[in-house]
Amino acid sequence: MIYRFVDCRWELGNPGRGRELYREGHVPGASFLDVEGELSAPPATPGGRHPLPATEDFARAAGAAGIGKDVFVVAYDQGMDGGAARLWWLLRHFGHEDVAVLDGGIGAWLGPLRSGEEEIEPADFVPRAREGDTVEADELAARLGESGLVVVDARLPERYRGEVEPIDPVAGRIPGAVNAPFPEELPPGLADARELVAYCGSGITAAVVLLRLAQAGRDDAKLYPGSWSDWCGRGLPAETG
Repeated sequence: MIYRFVDCRWELGNPGRGRELYREGHVPGASFLDVEGELSAPPATPGGRHPLPATEDFARAAGAAGIGKDVFVVAYDQGMDGGAARLWWLLRHFGHEDVAVLDGGIGAWLGPLRSGEEEIEPADFVPRAREGDTVEADELAARLGESGLVVVDARLPERYRGEVEPIDPVAGRIPGAVNAPFPEELPPGLADARELVAYCGSGITAAVVLLRLAQAGRDDAKLYPGSWSDWCGRGLPAETG
């Protein structure tokens, strides 16, 4: 088994910052995958700000990052900002189960850092996309209020309540959603729900909640990939307060 560190740092609204941070200092031997350019498809309507990458695009990017058979991936970011969890979710979505997230991000790395670029030996990433781990807007809208279904909003509380909305054109949340802010631990009892669907602003930080749910034994929670950016872009109902 080969271990491959992958740097997934990023900053919303500053597309080049992740690569800059990588060049300034990264775990020696780590490759880099860009959240916006490689772990997401271009923004779309419908689809949202960070749609899931196409299968062939992700396979190409993962292979170029040195991810293939018998490679155990350790993803890291700046500390649960969503980048590493996004790679964790995508790898599992495309059939690569050997992946973990460095708890605490690069700040938890106790060894030396290396600047500049790395020469990464490419690997052959063969995608085997799983089914049933996502929910799209039409299905979710039709099932709102269904007994046993809990929709989880991973955004910060002020965005969940609709008090502020710095990014999307409409403030609020999916009606009936509960709040589990991604920087915090899971609310008590959330993992006991019969069925769970997580979303955020655009599908990135929701992966942090999905990671925590998996750690709590709920490996079956689903992602709404387009999240709020897709939902409000479709003109679907919003709830505030």
